[in-house]
Amino acid sequence: MLGGGSSTGRSRSGGANYAALASLGMMAFKAYQAWQRNQATAPQETPRTVDLLSGPEVEEHSHAILRALIAAAKADGHIDEAEQQMISGEIRRHTDDPQLQHWLDAEVARPLDVADVAQAATNPAVAAEMYLASVMLVDDQQDAERSYLDELAAALKIDPQLQVQLEQQAKGQLA
Repeated sequence: MLGGGSSTGRSRSGGANYAALASLGMMAFKAYQAWQRNQATAPQETPRTVDLLSGPEVEEHSHAILRALIAAAKADGHIDEAEQQMISGEIRRHTDDPQLQHWLDAEVARPLDVADVAQAATNPAVAAEMYLASVMLVDDQQDAERSYLDELAAALKIDPQLQVQLEQQAKGQLA
């Protein structure tokens, strides 16, 4: 899992990655809440950020975010050798779990499929977090990346207004 290598969501390198994932979740949730306030029919949700999850939920959440990040890296048509080594190196730095490394290698090798990526979103808040992580990764957007982000937003069923808020959040423009 992204947050660590044990069932409690922590690894030898500890809480830095866990805290970063929780922070990403809170950023996405703030944008999601702002969007909800403008929707008369949207039910108000309690945040389900990684710091409020336990056990298998943490792993599921972490895999969803990782899947979104890997797919975003492929948005320009491929993950080059340097990107692949960076992703693998980052995972190895945080865990020595061979199952996670195998999962990661399989994700990197898998062809880009926006619908498949979107299936990892278990609720609208996770979808928002996956989209935010993707926007942050493809920060220098070319046509292929912009097209991918629009396809991802549609597959995640992200309202266009929420999509704009998440993109503003990624750029630090939303308080």
